Amino acid sequence: MSDLAKGQNGPLSTSNLSVSMTLTAPADLSALLVTAAGKVRSDADFVFYNQPTGPGVTLSSGPSGATLQINTDNVPSDIDQIRAVITLDDASSNFGRFPAPTAHVADANGTELFRYVVNGLNTESVVIALEVYRRQGNWKVRAIGQGYAGGFADLVRDHGVSVDDAPTPPPSAPAPAPVPVPAAAPTPPAPTAPPTLDYPAPNYGYGTPATPYPGYAQQPAQAPQPPQAPTYPAPVPQQPAPAPAGGEVSLTKARPVSLTKGQKVTLRKDGGVALTQIRMGLGWDPIRKTGRFGSRSANIDLDASVVMFAGHTPFDIIYFGNLRTPDGSIVHTGDNLTGEGEGDDEVINVDLTRIPPHVDTLLFIVTSYRGQTFEQIDNAFCRLIDSTSDAELARYTLKGGMPFTAMVMATIVRAGGEWKLHAIGEGLNAKTPGKAVPHLGQFLGR
Repeated sequence: MSDLAKGQNGPLSTSNLSVSMTLTAPADLSALLVTAAGKVRSDADFVFYNQPTGPGVTLSSGPSGATLQINTDNVPSDIDQIRAVITLDDASSNFGRFPAPTAHVADANGTELFRYVVNGLNTESVVIALEVYRRQGNWKVRAIGQGYAGGFADLVRDHGVSVDDAPTPPPSAPAPAPVPVPAAAPTPPAPTAPPTLDYPAPNYGYGTPATPYPGYAQQPAQAPQPPQAPTYPAPVPQQPAPAPAGGEVSLTKARPVSLTKGQKVTLRKDGGVALTQIRMGLGWDPIRKTGRFGSRSANIDLDASVVMFAGHTPFDIIYFGNLRTPDGSIVHTGDNLTGEGEGDDEVINVDLTRIPPHVDTLLFIVTSYRGQTFEQIDNAFCRLIDSTSDAELARYTLKGGMPFTAMVMATIVRAGGEWKLHAIGEGLNAKTPGKAVPHLGQFLGR
């Protein structure tokens, strides 16, 4: 493998290769196939998320991000260069705010041939990272690193791609006259995210008594806090039934409860019978983007996890890399990499009768593996289902984005021989459940 500096080139000895990027901010990979004049022959020579196939070039997506698959034998003879472009999702941002992206060129076996760290970017939101180009009948790769501060549309326009001007938005309707409303209590400030800490990977598994994670004792135990009543009016009754403000609510399979932040519900079904077999379904939708080149949903990989606590000591984590407890009391059904599809994206099954007696809290969290914040995620929810009847009993939905990479959705707490569900809905910064553990003490004992 050879490291390239800006302007350097190297020979390619294979006709099948891939170009991928290591990115430090949400961004897209695309390709422009241009002639010796630096122009596309038609819009078909622009390969991007809404047109992933071009002559000799295919854009594919996987768990590690997007890749350009190039077969130079299939590239038309009048195409002189294939330019790989990185575009930030947020056009108002710039590469100067993030560590430099890295371009990788590999052969068909995945062996890395060249690497280029795209340094020197500042105000640009788009960059031509590198190009695969034809020279005297052979193919080579060259590190480019040419940024565009004017945006993606300017770049593709410069290369001959036709871009329609954005439509003029309709005039806004005049604002209605203000209506006097009763004075409301001041809204408490939004929670601030604790700092992200480097934290050793947890050592999963049972122990009696529970063995704390290394360094976790540094987190001070917090006294139980009384539940906070919502600061907004209770919703108008509808199906599913909204929960009353404050206090605990009852469950009935005939009328599921719509929980609000901070509310609790005792896990008893009709007739006062304790629930035993439950499942927590967690879901989300990637926010769909619409732009000059069509619309798409960003690939957002959220992971649902449950952290088991014995007092203030973390005991085990069930997540995509550790799908079940040794005794089978908690089972994760598997990873969803995009959030696509209707209904639950990830499901965690819980047998409350088999939870070890010293475990008193199950804390359900969702983390963003690729680092996108919940500002880019829509309709995040968790719902409680009675596994014996398959009836939905309660649902808690988060509306509106938050600038965090993790969300504590709910806790299930053992209290006086019963289990209670508590809707949380608070954010923190952690891309994996192991990184989240040091910040979870604040949610215990509520």
